[in-house]
Amino acid sequence: MAAWCARAAESRWEHFPHQADMGVRGIGPTLASAFEQAALAMTAVVTDPARVAPDAAVEIRCAAPDEELLLADWLNALILEMAARHMLFSRFEVSLHGHGLHATAWGEPVDLDKHQPAVEIKGATYTELKVGRDESGRWLAQCVVDV
Repeated sequence: MAAWCARAAESRWEHFPHQADMGVRGIGPTLASAFEQAALAMTAVVTDPARVAPDAAVEIRCAAPDEELLLADWLNALILEMAARHMLFSRFEVSLHGHGLHATAWGEPVDLDKHQPAVEIKGATYTELKVGRDESGRWLAQCVVDV
């Protein structure tokens, strides 16, 4: 348990400004955790993730020729699920196999009073798209989302 807590403490998400859109960045000790954190950053563009109960699970699979395109495909698959199911997600578990991704996203239906969504995300773009390790060896996964 202590090792998990230490790894979890190393993971985080952040936003970065980009003209009229918003950059999302996930940082973690593994590539999978960086993808999870990027998804959480995307939720945080719409609402406070702490307001979203992880009640219902949705399975997501995608594949791409490289890690950067896989990040964009992953976030766009989440955006599609958000729109089709009218849901927000607050917990993610990503498993990567080569350039394939299998994930579970947990969330709940949008409640305008509870979630107070700020914007609707239209899509993850290739702008500022970057996946790799930083100087300290942590994984970084980022792109700009169109809002």
